[in-house]
Amino acid sequence: MMMNWLRSSKTAAVFLTLLRLYVGWKFLTAGWGKLSGGEPFDASGFMKGAIAKTAGERPAVQQWYGDFLQGLALPNVDVFNFLVPWGEFLVGIGLITGTLTTFAAFVGIFLNFNFLFAGAISSNPNLILMQFFLLAAGMNAGRFGGDYWVVPWLRKRTQALFRSKKPLIKSPAA
Repeated sequence: MMMNWLRSSKTAAVFLTLLRLYVGWKFLTAGWGKLSGGEPFDASGFMKGAIAKTAGERPAVQQWYGDFLQGLALPNVDVFNFLVPWGEFLVGIGLITGTLTTFAAFVGIFLNFNFLFAGAISSNPNLILMQFFLLAAGMNAGRFGGDYWVVPWLRKRTQALFRSKKPLIKSPAA
Protein backbone atom coordinates (compact mmCIF):
# COMPACT_ATOMS: atom_id res chain seq x y z
CA MET A 1 0.00 0.00 0.00
CA MET A 2 2.75 2.46 1.00
CA MET A 3 4.91 1.52 -2.00
CA ASN A 4 1.99 2.01 -4.35
CA TRP A 5 1.38 5.48 -2.89
CA LEU A 6 5.09 6.35 -3.08
CA ARG A 7 5.34 5.19 -6.70
CA SER A 8 2.11 6.66 -8.11
CA SER A 9 0.62 9.44 -5.97
CA LYS A 10 0.88 13.06 -7.13
CA THR A 11 1.00 14.09 -3.48
CA ALA A 12 3.97 11.78 -2.98
CA ALA A 13 5.57 13.24 -6.12
CA VAL A 14 5.36 16.73 -4.60
CA PHE A 15 6.95 15.49 -1.36
CA LEU A 16 9.62 13.62 -3.35
CA THR A 17 10.36 16.72 -5.41
CA LEU A 18 11.06 18.72 -2.25
CA LEU A 19 13.19 15.87 -0.90
CA ARG A 20 15.00 15.60 -4.24
CA LEU A 21 15.75 19.33 -4.30
CA TYR A 22 17.14 19.26 -0.76
CA VAL A 23 19.37 16.23 -1.30
CA GLY A 24 20.40 17.52 -4.72
CA TRP A 25 21.41 20.87 -3.24
CA LYS A 26 23.52 19.13 -0.59
CA PHE A 27 25.36 17.15 -3.28
CA LEU A 28 25.67 20.06 -5.70
CA THR A 29 27.19 22.37 -3.11
CA ALA A 30 29.56 19.66 -1.81
CA GLY A 31 30.77 18.88 -5.33
CA TRP A 32 30.99 22.52 -6.40
CA GLY A 33 32.99 23.37 -3.28
CA LYS A 34 35.53 20.72 -4.20
CA LEU A 35 35.62 21.71 -7.88
CA SER A 36 35.88 25.47 -7.36
CA GLY A 37 38.00 25.63 -4.21
CA GLY A 38 41.24 27.59 -4.20
CA GLU A 39 43.27 24.41 -3.90
CA PRO A 40 42.69 21.35 -6.10
CA PHE A 41 40.65 18.67 -4.33
CA ASP A 42 42.86 16.01 -2.77
CA ALA A 43 41.30 12.97 -1.09
CA SER A 44 44.62 11.48 0.02
CA GLY A 45 44.48 13.08 3.49
CA PHE A 46 40.94 11.80 4.02
CA MET A 47 41.97 8.32 2.87
CA LYS A 48 45.05 8.27 5.13
CA GLY A 49 42.91 9.40 8.05
CA ALA A 50 40.42 6.60 7.36
CA ILE A 51 43.22 4.05 7.13
CA ALA A 52 44.52 5.25 10.52
CA LYS A 53 41.05 4.69 11.99
CA THR A 54 41.33 0.93 11.35
CA ALA A 55 43.71 0.55 14.31
CA GLY A 56 43.06 0.47 18.02
CA GLU A 57 40.69 -1.29 20.38
CA ARG A 58 37.55 0.15 18.77
CA PRO A 59 38.33 1.00 15.16
CA ALA A 60 35.96 3.44 13.44
CA VAL A 61 36.79 1.95 10.03
CA GLN A 62 36.62 -1.75 9.30
CA GLN A 63 39.83 -3.44 8.22
CA TRP A 64 38.48 -4.58 4.85
CA TYR A 65 37.68 -0.98 3.89
CA GLY A 66 41.06 0.20 5.13
CA ASP A 67 42.67 -2.48 2.97
CA PHE A 68 40.64 -1.24 -0.02
CA LEU A 69 41.78 2.33 0.62
CA GLN A 70 45.41 1.31 1.18
CA GLY A 71 45.67 -1.13 -1.73
CA LEU A 72 43.48 0.44 -4.42
CA ALA A 73 42.18 3.91 -3.64
CA LEU A 74 45.30 5.61 -2.29
CA PRO A 75 47.59 4.40 -5.11
CA ASN A 76 44.97 5.70 -7.58
CA VAL A 77 44.07 8.84 -5.65
CA ASP A 78 44.10 10.95 -8.83
CA VAL A 79 41.15 8.93 -10.16
CA PHE A 80 39.26 9.46 -6.90
CA ASN A 81 40.18 13.16 -6.89
CA PHE A 82 38.30 13.38 -10.18
CA LEU A 83 35.41 11.00 -9.42
CA VAL A 84 34.37 12.31 -6.00
CA PRO A 85 33.80 16.01 -6.78
CA TRP A 86 32.35 15.36 -10.24
CA GLY A 87 30.20 12.53 -8.88
CA GLU A 88 28.80 14.75 -6.14
CA PHE A 89 28.24 17.64 -8.54
CA LEU A 90 26.50 15.49 -11.18
CA VAL A 91 24.34 13.71 -8.58
CA GLY A 92 23.27 17.16 -7.42
CA ILE A 93 22.39 18.29 -10.95
CA GLY A 94 20.50 15.05 -11.63
CA LEU A 95 18.46 15.32 -8.45
CA ILE A 96 17.75 19.04 -8.74
CA THR A 97 16.63 18.78 -12.36
CA GLY A 98 14.86 15.47 -11.77
CA THR A 99 16.74 13.92 -14.69
CA LEU A 100 17.80 10.28 -14.36
CA THR A 101 16.65 10.62 -10.76
CA THR A 102 16.82 6.93 -9.86
CA PHE A 103 20.37 6.63 -11.19
CA ALA A 104 21.43 9.86 -9.44
CA ALA A 105 19.96 8.61 -6.14
CA PHE A 106 21.74 5.27 -6.55
CA VAL A 107 25.11 6.96 -7.18
CA GLY A 108 24.47 9.29 -4.24
CA ILE A 109 23.78 6.34 -1.95
CA PHE A 110 26.97 4.68 -3.18
CA LEU A 111 28.99 7.81 -2.41
CA ASN A 112 27.39 8.24 1.03
CA PHE A 113 28.03 4.61 1.98
CA ASN A 114 31.68 4.98 0.99
CA PHE A 115 32.00 8.09 3.16
CA LEU A 116 30.38 6.15 6.02
CA PHE A 117 32.70 3.17 5.52
CA ALA A 118 35.61 5.62 5.75
CA GLY A 119 34.38 6.75 9.17
CA ALA A 120 32.76 10.09 8.17
CA ILE A 121 29.37 10.09 9.87
CA SER A 122 28.25 13.71 9.27
CA SER A 123 24.97 13.89 7.33
CA ASN A 124 25.61 10.65 5.41
CA PRO A 125 23.04 8.45 7.24
CA ASN A 126 20.33 11.09 6.78
CA LEU A 127 21.11 11.49 3.09
CA ILE A 128 21.12 7.72 2.59
CA LEU A 129 17.69 7.44 4.17
CA MET A 130 16.28 10.24 2.01
CA GLN A 131 17.80 8.76 -1.12
CA PHE A 132 16.30 5.35 -0.38
CA PHE A 133 12.88 7.00 -0.57
CA LEU A 134 13.83 8.52 -3.94
CA LEU A 135 15.13 5.18 -5.16
CA ALA A 136 12.05 3.28 -3.96
CA ALA A 137 9.72 5.81 -5.58
CA GLY A 138 11.26 5.16 -8.98
CA MET A 139 9.79 7.26 -11.78
CA ASN A 140 7.51 9.18 -9.40
CA ALA A 141 10.55 10.86 -7.80
CA GLY A 142 11.27 12.59 -11.12
CA ARG A 143 7.65 13.12 -12.13
CA PHE A 144 8.00 16.90 -11.79
CA GLY A 145 11.37 17.09 -13.48
CA GLY A 146 13.34 16.05 -16.51
CA ASP A 147 12.40 12.39 -16.11
CA TYR A 148 8.92 13.27 -17.38
CA TRP A 149 10.46 13.71 -20.84
CA VAL A 150 13.81 11.90 -20.67
CA VAL A 151 12.72 8.46 -19.40
CA PRO A 152 9.98 7.91 -22.04
CA TRP A 153 12.41 9.06 -24.74
CA LEU A 154 15.09 6.63 -23.49
CA ARG A 155 12.57 3.78 -23.27
CA LYS A 156 11.42 4.41 -26.82
CA ARG A 157 14.99 4.47 -28.16
CA THR A 158 16.00 1.38 -26.19
CA GLN A 159 12.96 -0.59 -27.33
CA ALA A 160 13.57 0.42 -30.94
CA LEU A 161 17.18 -0.69 -30.65
CA PHE A 162 16.24 -4.14 -29.36
CA ARG A 163 13.39 -4.59 -31.83
CA SER A 164 15.52 -3.87 -34.87
CA LYS A 165 16.82 -6.83 -36.80
CA LYS A 166 20.19 -5.14 -37.23
CA PRO A 167 22.98 -6.64 -35.15
CA LEU A 168 24.40 -4.36 -32.50
CA ILE A 169 27.93 -5.27 -33.59
CA LYS A 170 28.81 -6.06 -37.18
CA SER A 171 30.92 -9.13 -37.65
CA PRO A 172 34.23 -8.57 -39.46
CA ALA A 173 33.30 -11.22 -42.06
CA ALA A 174 30.26 -9.23 -43.26
